Amino acid sequence: MSRRKKSGKQVEKRNDSADTGTEPLSRSAKALICVGTALIYYFSNPKPQSYYDYTFRVAANMLHGRIAFNLPQPGWLNEFVPFEGYFYSVFPLGAVLSMMPFALFQVLGIIKEMPGAFIAALLAGASCWFCLQIAESYQIDNTKRVLYSLAILFGTFTWANLTFEGAWQLALGFAMLGELGAIYFTVCDRRPWLAGIFFAIAFGNRTECLLIAPVLMYFVWTDARGKKRGSAEGEKQGTLDVLSFCAVPFVLGVATLGYNYVRFHSITDFGYARIPGVLDEPWYNHGIFSVYYIPRQAYEMLLKLWNWKITFPYLIPDGFSASILFSSPFLLLMFRTGYKNGALKFCSWAAVVLLTLTLWMHGNSGGWQFGYRYAMVLLPWILVLLLESAKKGVTGVEWALFSFSFAANAYATWLFNWTEYVKP
Repeated sequence: MSRRKKSGKQVEKRNDSADTGTEPLSRSAKALICVGTALIYYFSNPKPQSYYDYTFRVAANMLHGRIAFNLPQPGWLNEFVPFEGYFYSVFPLGAVLSMMPFALFQVLGIIKEMPGAFIAALLAGASCWFCLQIAESYQIDNTKRVLYSLAILFGTFTWANLTFEGAWQLALGFAMLGELGAIYFTVCDRRPWLAGIFFAIAFGNRTECLLIAPVLMYFVWTDARGKKRGSAEGEKQGTLDVLSFCAVPFVLGVATLGYNYVRFHSITDFGYARIPGVLDEPWYNHGIFSVYYIPRQAYEMLLKLWNWKITFPYLIPDGFSASILFSSPFLLLMFRTGYKNGALKFCSWAAVVLLTLTLWMHGNSGGWQFGYRYAMVLLPWILVLLLESAKKGVTGVEWALFSFSFAANAYATWLFNWTEYVKP
Protein backbone atom coordinates (compact mmCIF):
# COMPACT_ATOMS: atom_id res chain seq x y z
CA MET A 1 0.00 0.00 0.00
CA SER A 2 1.38 3.40 -0.92
CA ARG A 3 1.86 6.13 1.63
CA ARG A 4 -0.85 8.20 -0.08
CA LYS A 5 -3.40 5.40 -0.06
CA LYS A 6 -2.73 4.56 3.55
CA SER A 7 -3.05 8.19 4.58
CA GLY A 8 -6.34 8.51 2.74
CA LYS A 9 -7.68 5.42 4.45
CA GLN A 10 -6.73 6.78 7.85
CA VAL A 11 -8.46 10.09 7.12
CA GLU A 12 -11.60 8.26 6.03
CA LYS A 13 -11.58 6.23 9.22
CA ARG A 14 -11.15 9.33 11.37
CA ASN A 15 -14.02 11.08 9.61
CA ASP A 16 -16.28 8.06 10.04
CA SER A 17 -15.38 7.90 13.71
CA ALA A 18 -16.04 11.59 14.21
CA ASP A 19 -19.44 11.31 12.52
CA THR A 20 -20.52 8.49 14.84
CA GLY A 21 -18.92 9.78 18.04
CA THR A 22 -16.34 6.99 18.13
CA GLU A 23 -13.07 8.88 17.87
CA PRO A 24 -10.23 6.32 18.09
CA LEU A 25 -8.03 6.04 21.14
CA SER A 26 -4.77 7.94 20.88
CA ARG A 27 -1.60 5.97 20.25
CA SER A 28 -0.33 6.90 23.68
CA ALA A 29 -3.52 5.59 25.32
CA LYS A 30 -3.27 2.31 23.41
CA ALA A 31 0.42 2.02 24.25
CA LEU A 32 -0.35 2.57 27.94
CA ILE A 33 -3.01 -0.15 27.90
CA CYS A 34 -0.65 -2.59 26.16
CA VAL A 35 2.25 -1.86 28.50
CA GLY A 36 -0.08 -2.28 31.47
CA THR A 37 -1.22 -5.63 30.07
CA ALA A 38 2.37 -6.75 29.59
CA LEU A 39 3.33 -5.74 33.14
CA ILE A 40 0.39 -7.61 34.67
CA TYR A 41 1.36 -10.72 32.74
CA TYR A 42 5.01 -10.32 33.74
CA PHE A 43 4.18 -10.31 37.43
CA SER A 44 1.31 -12.82 37.32
CA ASN A 45 3.34 -15.88 38.26
CA PRO A 46 5.92 -16.01 41.07
CA LYS A 47 6.75 -19.63 40.21
CA PRO A 48 6.91 -19.81 36.40
CA GLN A 49 7.51 -23.04 34.54
CA SER A 50 10.26 -21.61 32.34
CA TYR A 51 12.30 -24.75 32.95
CA TYR A 52 10.07 -26.44 30.35
CA ASP A 53 12.25 -24.76 27.76
CA TYR A 54 12.11 -27.20 24.84
CA THR A 55 12.02 -24.69 22.02
CA PHE A 56 14.45 -22.29 23.68
CA ARG A 57 16.91 -25.12 24.26
CA VAL A 58 16.66 -26.34 20.66
CA ALA A 59 16.99 -22.80 19.29
CA ALA A 60 20.20 -22.26 21.24
CA ASN A 61 21.49 -25.63 20.05
CA MET A 62 20.74 -24.69 16.44
CA LEU A 63 22.61 -21.41 16.87
CA HIS A 64 25.61 -23.59 17.75
CA GLY A 65 25.09 -25.45 14.45
CA ARG A 66 23.37 -28.58 15.79
CA ILE A 67 19.80 -29.83 15.39
CA ALA A 68 20.05 -32.86 17.68
CA PHE A 69 21.40 -33.40 21.18
CA ASN A 70 24.00 -36.08 21.75
CA LEU A 71 22.98 -36.70 25.36
CA PRO A 72 19.59 -37.18 27.06
CA GLN A 73 18.04 -33.97 28.30
CA PRO A 74 16.82 -33.45 31.90
CA GLY A 75 14.16 -35.90 33.02
CA TRP A 76 11.36 -33.33 33.21
CA LEU A 77 11.78 -32.68 29.47
CA ASN A 78 10.11 -35.94 28.47
CA GLU A 79 9.18 -34.73 24.98
CA PHE A 80 12.74 -35.10 23.74
CA VAL A 81 12.63 -38.37 21.82
CA PRO A 82 15.53 -40.71 21.05
CA PHE A 83 16.18 -41.59 17.41
CA GLU A 84 19.28 -43.25 15.95
CA GLY A 85 21.42 -42.34 18.95
CA TYR A 86 20.37 -38.67 19.12
CA PHE A 87 17.66 -36.77 20.95
CA TYR A 88 15.14 -34.49 19.21
CA SER A 89 12.33 -32.19 20.33
CA VAL A 90 8.88 -32.84 18.88
CA PHE A 91 8.08 -29.13 18.56
CA PRO A 92 7.72 -27.88 14.98
CA LEU A 93 10.39 -25.76 13.34
CA GLY A 94 8.35 -22.55 13.54
CA ALA A 95 8.16 -22.77 17.34
CA VAL A 96 11.93 -23.14 17.49
CA LEU A 97 12.52 -20.22 15.12
CA SER A 98 10.24 -18.04 17.26
CA MET A 99 12.68 -18.53 20.13
CA MET A 100 15.79 -17.70 18.10
CA PRO A 101 15.98 -13.99 19.07
CA PHE A 102 15.81 -14.89 22.77
CA ALA A 103 18.17 -17.86 22.49
CA LEU A 104 20.71 -15.56 20.84
CA PHE A 105 21.00 -13.64 24.12
CA GLN A 106 21.89 -16.88 25.87
CA VAL A 107 24.48 -17.78 23.25
CA LEU A 108 26.00 -14.33 23.70
CA GLY A 109 26.13 -14.86 27.46
CA ILE A 110 23.64 -12.08 28.30
CA ILE A 111 21.07 -14.43 29.92
CA LYS A 112 21.34 -17.93 31.35
CA GLU A 113 17.83 -19.35 30.95
CA MET A 114 14.67 -18.89 28.94
CA PRO A 115 13.10 -15.51 29.85
CA GLY A 116 9.61 -16.98 30.02
CA ALA A 117 8.03 -14.10 31.94
CA PHE A 118 9.41 -11.53 29.51
CA ILE A 119 8.26 -13.51 26.45
CA ALA A 120 4.77 -14.04 27.89
CA ALA A 121 4.51 -10.33 28.70
CA LEU A 122 5.72 -9.37 25.23
CA LEU A 123 3.17 -11.67 23.59
CA ALA A 124 0.35 -10.34 25.78
CA GLY A 125 1.22 -6.71 25.12
CA ALA A 126 1.56 -7.22 21.37
CA SER A 127 -1.68 -9.23 21.24
CA CYS A 128 -3.45 -6.45 23.13
CA TRP A 129 -2.22 -3.93 20.55
CA PHE A 130 -3.65 -5.92 17.66
CA CYS A 131 -6.94 -6.48 19.51
CA LEU A 132 -7.27 -2.72 19.98
CA GLN A 133 -6.33 -2.07 16.35
CA ILE A 134 -8.90 -4.56 15.05
CA ALA A 135 -11.57 -3.14 17.38
CA GLU A 136 -10.79 0.37 16.12
CA SER A 137 -12.05 -0.58 12.65
CA TYR A 138 -15.56 -0.95 14.10
CA GLN A 139 -17.88 1.95 14.93
CA ILE A 140 -18.28 1.23 18.63
CA ASP A 141 -17.32 3.42 21.55
CA ASN A 142 -13.86 3.29 23.10
CA THR A 143 -15.11 1.67 26.30
CA LYS A 144 -16.31 -1.31 24.31
CA ARG A 145 -13.14 -1.42 22.22
CA VAL A 146 -10.99 -1.59 25.34
CA LEU A 147 -13.36 -3.98 27.11
CA TYR A 148 -13.45 -6.47 24.24
CA SER A 149 -9.69 -6.32 23.78
CA LEU A 150 -8.84 -6.79 27.45
CA ALA A 151 -11.43 -9.57 27.74
CA ILE A 152 -9.40 -11.70 25.32
CA LEU A 153 -6.31 -11.30 27.53
CA PHE A 154 -7.82 -11.20 31.03
CA GLY A 155 -11.30 -12.69 30.68
CA THR A 156 -10.21 -16.01 29.22
CA PHE A 157 -7.97 -18.96 30.02
CA THR A 158 -5.18 -17.18 28.12
CA TRP A 159 -4.16 -15.31 31.29
CA ALA A 160 -3.51 -18.37 33.45
CA ASN A 161 -2.08 -20.57 30.71
CA LEU A 162 0.28 -18.10 29.05
CA THR A 163 1.72 -17.10 32.43
CA PHE A 164 2.70 -20.73 33.08
CA GLU A 165 5.49 -19.73 30.67
CA GLY A 166 6.46 -23.21 29.48
CA ALA A 167 7.28 -23.97 25.86
CA TRP A 168 3.78 -25.33 25.16
CA GLN A 169 2.04 -22.21 26.46
CA LEU A 170 4.43 -19.80 24.75
CA ALA A 171 3.89 -21.59 21.43
CA LEU A 172 0.15 -21.00 21.82
CA GLY A 173 0.85 -17.36 22.65
CA PHE A 174 2.90 -16.97 19.47
CA ALA A 175 0.14 -18.66 17.45
CA MET A 176 -2.52 -16.37 18.90
CA LEU A 177 -0.41 -13.28 18.17
CA GLY A 178 0.25 -14.56 14.65
CA GLU A 179 -3.46 -14.98 13.95
CA LEU A 180 -4.27 -11.51 15.29
CA GLY A 181 -1.56 -9.96 13.11
CA ALA A 182 -2.72 -11.93 10.07
CA ILE A 183 -6.32 -10.81 10.59
CA TYR A 184 -5.32 -7.17 11.05
CA PHE A 185 -3.05 -7.01 8.00
CA THR A 186 -5.59 -8.90 5.89
CA VAL A 187 -8.90 -7.28 6.82
CA CYS A 188 -8.12 -3.94 8.52
CA ASP A 189 -4.88 -2.69 6.94
CA ARG A 190 -4.21 -4.68 3.75
CA ARG A 191 -0.54 -5.66 3.68
CA PRO A 192 -0.40 -9.19 2.25
CA TRP A 193 3.29 -9.75 2.86
CA LEU A 194 3.05 -8.77 6.54
CA ALA A 195 -0.11 -10.85 6.88
CA GLY A 196 1.83 -13.82 5.51
CA ILE A 197 4.62 -13.34 8.05
CA PHE A 198 2.15 -13.35 10.94
CA PHE A 199 0.33 -16.34 9.49
CA ALA A 200 3.68 -18.17 9.34
CA ILE A 201 4.19 -17.38 13.03
CA ALA A 202 0.74 -18.82 13.75
CA PHE A 203 1.00 -22.15 11.92
CA GLY A 204 4.71 -22.44 12.68
CA ASN A 205 3.83 -22.71 16.37
CA ARG A 206 0.50 -24.52 16.05
CA THR A 207 0.24 -26.62 12.91
CA GLU A 208 -3.58 -26.72 12.98
CA CYS A 209 -3.58 -23.02 12.07
CA LEU A 210 -2.85 -24.12 8.50
CA LEU A 211 -6.60 -24.74 8.27
CA ILE A 212 -7.30 -21.01 8.28
CA ALA A 213 -5.10 -20.37 5.23
CA PRO A 214 -8.06 -20.42 2.78
CA VAL A 215 -9.94 -17.90 4.93
CA LEU A 216 -7.04 -15.46 4.97
CA MET A 217 -6.28 -15.99 1.29
CA TYR A 218 -9.89 -15.22 0.44
CA PHE A 219 -9.61 -11.82 2.09
CA VAL A 220 -6.22 -11.21 0.54
CA TRP A 221 -7.83 -11.85 -2.85
CA THR A 222 -10.84 -9.63 -2.26
CA ASP A 223 -11.05 -5.97 -1.33
CA ALA A 224 -11.80 -4.68 2.14
CA ARG A 225 -15.57 -5.11 1.66
CA GLY A 226 -15.29 -8.76 0.69
CA LYS A 227 -16.25 -8.22 -2.95
CA LYS A 228 -14.31 -9.91 -5.74
CA ARG A 229 -12.09 -7.81 -7.92
CA GLY A 230 -13.80 -7.40 -11.28
CA SER A 231 -11.31 -6.02 -13.79
CA ALA A 232 -8.42 -7.90 -15.37
CA GLU A 233 -6.04 -5.55 -13.60
CA GLY A 234 -7.78 -6.31 -10.33
CA GLU A 235 -7.52 -10.06 -10.94
CA LYS A 236 -3.81 -9.69 -11.60
CA GLN A 237 -3.32 -7.62 -8.45
CA GLY A 238 -5.31 -10.16 -6.46
CA THR A 239 -3.05 -12.95 -7.70
CA LEU A 240 0.07 -10.95 -6.82
CA ASP A 241 -1.31 -10.25 -3.35
CA VAL A 242 -1.98 -13.95 -2.74
CA LEU A 243 1.54 -14.85 -3.90
CA SER A 244 2.95 -12.16 -1.62
CA PHE A 245 0.92 -13.54 1.29
CA CYS A 246 2.06 -17.12 0.61
CA ALA A 247 5.79 -16.38 0.16
CA VAL A 248 6.98 -16.64 3.77
CA PRO A 249 4.53 -19.41 4.82
CA PHE A 250 5.60 -21.47 1.80
CA VAL A 251 9.28 -21.16 2.71
CA LEU A 252 8.56 -22.07 6.32
CA GLY A 253 6.38 -25.00 5.23
CA VAL A 254 9.09 -26.45 3.00
CA ALA A 255 11.72 -25.87 5.69
CA THR A 256 9.49 -27.64 8.24
CA LEU A 257 9.14 -30.68 5.99
CA GLY A 258 12.90 -30.71 5.54
CA TYR A 259 13.39 -30.37 9.31
CA ASN A 260 11.11 -33.37 9.84
CA TYR A 261 13.04 -35.41 7.29
CA VAL A 262 16.41 -34.61 8.84
CA ARG A 263 15.11 -35.62 12.26
CA PHE A 264 13.00 -38.69 11.49
CA HIS A 265 13.55 -39.53 7.79
CA SER A 266 9.95 -38.58 6.96
CA ILE A 267 8.63 -35.18 5.93
CA THR A 268 5.29 -35.84 7.66
CA ASP A 269 6.68 -37.14 10.96
CA PHE A 270 6.73 -34.47 13.67
CA GLY A 271 7.81 -37.06 16.24
CA TYR A 272 4.93 -36.77 18.70
CA ALA A 273 3.99 -40.44 18.44
CA ARG A 274 7.65 -41.30 19.17
CA ILE A 275 7.50 -39.92 22.72
CA PRO A 276 8.20 -43.00 24.87
CA GLY A 277 4.95 -44.45 26.18
CA VAL A 278 2.66 -41.81 24.68
CA LEU A 279 0.62 -44.26 22.60
CA ASP A 280 0.09 -46.40 25.72
CA GLU A 281 -1.76 -43.57 27.46
CA PRO A 282 -5.49 -44.36 27.77
CA TRP A 283 -6.71 -41.19 26.01
CA TYR A 284 -4.80 -42.21 22.86
CA ASN A 285 -6.56 -45.56 22.47
CA HIS A 286 -7.43 -44.63 18.86
CA GLY A 287 -4.10 -42.99 18.03
CA ILE A 288 -3.10 -39.34 18.39
CA PHE A 289 -6.02 -38.03 16.29
CA SER A 290 -9.41 -39.64 15.86
CA VAL A 291 -13.05 -38.64 15.40
CA TYR A 292 -13.81 -40.93 18.34
CA TYR A 293 -12.40 -38.28 20.67
CA ILE A 294 -14.79 -35.51 19.58
CA PRO A 295 -17.61 -36.15 22.14
CA ARG A 296 -15.18 -36.37 25.07
CA GLN A 297 -13.20 -33.29 24.07
CA ALA A 298 -16.38 -31.31 23.37
CA TYR A 299 -17.52 -32.11 26.91
CA GLU A 300 -14.18 -31.08 28.43
CA MET A 301 -14.06 -27.80 26.52
CA LEU A 302 -17.69 -26.73 26.85
CA LEU A 303 -19.41 -28.53 29.74
CA LYS A 304 -16.92 -29.77 32.33
CA LEU A 305 -17.57 -27.84 35.55
CA TRP A 306 -15.26 -26.93 38.41
CA ASN A 307 -14.89 -29.11 41.51
CA TRP A 308 -16.62 -28.29 44.79
CA LYS A 309 -14.61 -28.79 48.01
CA ILE A 310 -15.87 -28.63 51.59
CA THR A 311 -12.89 -26.49 52.60
CA PHE A 312 -11.59 -23.13 51.42
CA PRO A 313 -11.47 -22.00 48.64
CA TYR A 314 -14.41 -24.36 47.94
CA LEU A 315 -14.71 -23.93 44.16
CA ILE A 316 -11.63 -25.16 42.26
CA PRO A 317 -11.17 -25.87 38.54
CA ASP A 318 -9.86 -29.21 37.37
CA GLY A 319 -6.20 -28.85 36.48
CA PHE A 320 -6.48 -30.80 33.24
CA SER A 321 -9.46 -29.13 31.53
CA ALA A 322 -12.64 -27.23 32.29
CA SER A 323 -15.46 -25.49 30.46
CA ILE A 324 -14.35 -22.26 28.81
CA LEU A 325 -17.97 -21.11 28.83
CA PHE A 326 -18.21 -21.35 32.62
CA SER A 327 -15.13 -19.18 33.26
CA SER A 328 -15.63 -16.92 30.20
CA PRO A 329 -19.40 -16.61 29.67
CA PHE A 330 -18.92 -13.50 27.52
CA LEU A 331 -17.89 -15.93 24.76
CA LEU A 332 -21.60 -16.69 24.35
CA LEU A 333 -21.97 -13.23 22.82
CA MET A 334 -20.40 -14.55 19.63
CA PHE A 335 -23.72 -16.29 18.91
CA ARG A 336 -25.53 -12.96 18.55
CA THR A 337 -27.13 -12.20 15.22
CA GLY A 338 -26.21 -9.30 12.98
CA TYR A 339 -23.00 -8.35 11.28
CA LYS A 340 -21.08 -5.48 9.70
CA ASN A 341 -19.41 -7.64 7.05
CA GLY A 342 -21.30 -10.81 6.21
CA ALA A 343 -18.36 -12.48 4.45
CA LEU A 344 -16.03 -11.78 7.37
CA LYS A 345 -18.48 -13.16 9.92
CA PHE A 346 -19.11 -16.28 7.85
CA CYS A 347 -15.39 -16.89 7.34
CA SER A 348 -14.67 -16.29 11.03
CA TRP A 349 -17.26 -18.91 11.93
CA ALA A 350 -15.68 -21.26 9.39
CA ALA A 351 -12.28 -20.74 11.03
CA VAL A 352 -13.70 -21.37 14.52
CA VAL A 353 -15.51 -24.55 13.43
CA LEU A 354 -12.53 -25.97 11.51
CA LEU A 355 -10.09 -25.30 14.33
CA THR A 356 -12.46 -26.55 17.03
CA LEU A 357 -13.16 -29.86 15.29
CA THR A 358 -9.44 -30.39 14.81
CA LEU A 359 -8.75 -29.68 18.49
CA TRP A 360 -11.52 -32.08 19.51
CA MET A 361 -9.97 -34.85 17.40
CA HIS A 362 -6.84 -34.75 19.56
CA GLY A 363 -6.94 -37.44 22.25
CA ASN A 364 -5.46 -35.27 25.01
CA SER A 365 -7.03 -31.97 25.99
CA GLY A 366 -3.62 -30.44 26.62
CA GLY A 367 -2.26 -31.70 29.94
CA TRP A 368 -1.90 -29.40 32.94
CA GLN A 369 -3.89 -26.27 32.22
CA PHE A 370 -6.74 -24.00 33.14
CA GLY A 371 -9.78 -24.25 30.92
CA TYR A 372 -8.87 -25.60 27.51
CA ARG A 373 -5.55 -24.08 26.50
CA TYR A 374 -5.59 -25.29 22.88
CA ALA A 375 -8.62 -23.05 22.32
CA MET A 376 -6.35 -19.98 22.52
CA VAL A 377 -6.11 -20.27 18.73
CA LEU A 378 -9.87 -19.66 18.51
CA LEU A 379 -9.81 -16.34 20.36
CA PRO A 380 -8.68 -14.03 17.50
CA TRP A 381 -11.63 -15.22 15.42
CA ILE A 382 -14.00 -15.02 18.37
CA LEU A 383 -12.94 -11.38 18.83
CA VAL A 384 -13.98 -10.70 15.23
CA LEU A 385 -17.33 -12.43 15.81
CA LEU A 386 -17.93 -10.32 18.92
CA LEU A 387 -17.13 -7.13 17.06
CA GLU A 388 -19.20 -8.03 14.02
CA SER A 389 -22.40 -8.21 16.08
CA ALA A 390 -21.54 -5.48 18.60
CA LYS A 391 -23.72 -2.44 19.21
CA LYS A 392 -22.09 0.94 19.78
CA GLY A 393 -22.19 1.03 23.60
CA VAL A 394 -21.76 -1.53 26.38
CA THR A 395 -25.04 -3.01 27.59
CA GLY A 396 -25.88 -4.13 31.11
CA VAL A 397 -25.80 -7.78 30.07
CA GLU A 398 -22.33 -7.30 28.59
CA TRP A 399 -21.07 -5.65 31.78
CA ALA A 400 -22.35 -8.60 33.80
CA LEU A 401 -20.81 -11.23 31.51
CA PHE A 402 -17.47 -9.47 31.24
CA SER A 403 -17.28 -8.75 34.97
CA PHE A 404 -17.85 -12.39 35.81
CA SER A 405 -15.27 -13.46 33.19
CA PHE A 406 -12.59 -11.11 34.52
CA ALA A 407 -13.25 -12.20 38.11
CA ALA A 408 -13.30 -15.94 37.30
CA ASN A 409 -10.03 -15.80 35.38
CA ALA A 410 -8.30 -13.63 37.97
CA TYR A 411 -9.39 -16.17 40.59
CA ALA A 412 -8.15 -19.09 38.50
CA THR A 413 -4.82 -17.38 37.79
CA TRP A 414 -4.40 -16.79 41.53
CA LEU A 415 -5.22 -20.44 42.31
CA PHE A 416 -2.79 -21.85 39.76
CA ASN A 417 0.09 -19.41 40.13
CA TRP A 418 0.00 -18.25 43.73
CA THR A 419 -1.45 -21.13 45.75
CA GLU A 420 -1.21 -24.89 46.16
CA TYR A 421 -4.95 -25.47 46.04
CA VAL A 422 -4.85 -26.87 42.49
CA LYS A 423 -2.58 -29.89 42.27
CA PRO A 424 -2.00 -32.63 39.66
